Amino acid sequence: MTGPAAPVAQPSQSDDPLSGIAVPLLRETAAVVCAAFRNEFGDAVDSAEMRGVAADVARMVEVVLTDESDAAPQHPATASALGRFIVDRIAERVFGTLVSEPDRHPPALAWGLAFAIVRRALQPNWAEFFNSRLSGPGCHDLVVEVAHDLRSPLTSVLFLAETLHRGHSGAINDIQRRQLGLIYSAALGLSAVTSDIIELARGGDRLLGTDASPFSVSEIFESVRDIVQPIAEEKGLEVRIVPPTSDHRMGFPLALSRVLLNLTTNALKFTDEGYVELSATPGMLNALEFSVRDTGHGISAEALETLYQPFRRVASRESGYCFSGTGLGLAICRRLVEGMGASMEVETAPGGGTRFWFALNLARATDL
Repeated sequence: MTGPAAPVAQPSQSDDPLSGIAVPLLRETAAVVCAAFRNEFGDAVDSAEMRGVAADVARMVEVVLTDESDAAPQHPATASALGRFIVDRIAERVFGTLVSEPDRHPPALAWGLAFAIVRRALQPNWAEFFNSRLSGPGCHDLVVEVAHDLRSPLTSVLFLAETLHRGHSGAINDIQRRQLGLIYSAALGLSAVTSDIIELARGGDRLLGTDASPFSVSEIFESVRDIVQPIAEEKGLEVRIVPPTSDHRMGFPLALSRVLLNLTTNALKFTDEGYVELSATPGMLNALEFSVRDTGHGISAEALETLYQPFRRVASRESGYCFSGTGLGLAICRRLVEGMGASMEVETAPGGGTRFWFALNLARATDL
């Protein structure tokens, strides 16, 4: 049995390529990312190469950030999987710092634009690469790879939109608030699709865990409402919650939250007026019937036949298939619900709204 990898000596200030980065947060964050990567992989990582690529990536971000340029200087070593990995890890940590120290650094929007420009520079021929891979036998693996690459920048977009929407960067008018709501809605939808793609590739039920844990149904409902509120406000819709009288239960809160969030987001997408309602109705013994109901368009009989299919056959596309984010999300929801011991049901009528529901047997946490 081997022991932990021996710590790698830090380079001196004069030899450290990161020492040339003038923006303190960028320099310090890049160093932390390198250290974390080295601690995780030990001797399998060439620390000097890692630090050199990190310095080049940081320098690209710095040029865009400080010179307000719309282009980043290209360094050959950064146009690689390692370069894309580093820029995403640096971005995640920078935005985490901006949450706690917003007044000590450049505005969050400037950071977001800088990282977006650098990401684009690191993969300039992505369209050609994507087209060549999409027609090959590993096309599904490519979709998962793309989902991984999209998740970090989408998280950045969500953070920036929410920060601006709440006025943390200064006052905004009603038109700007509505525009930010649209941005948040689009980013949340794309972020959900990327997470669903990854989960489906893993089997679709990894959020369940192995053991039930105590949770509050009301808190899950409120969390879902908080996340989708910008979407509801932009469309002028009400999000209603009807929690059970016996609130604290034993179960799988992460899986339940994922299902309810996906169903609620879909309901808001297909509802133009009225409301979306999350409810939990007590049944016999410890049963709770969870329901997401909307006053939207309803689902046609034809659409119901392919409701849970992430890839749907269409005649108008050259490929013959249309990728459906809604179907993908519902496929994940159904797997998670089945993993919790229930089945997903739907009641709908064209023009009469839709109701998704499932009944779970959840012991009361106070009874244990």
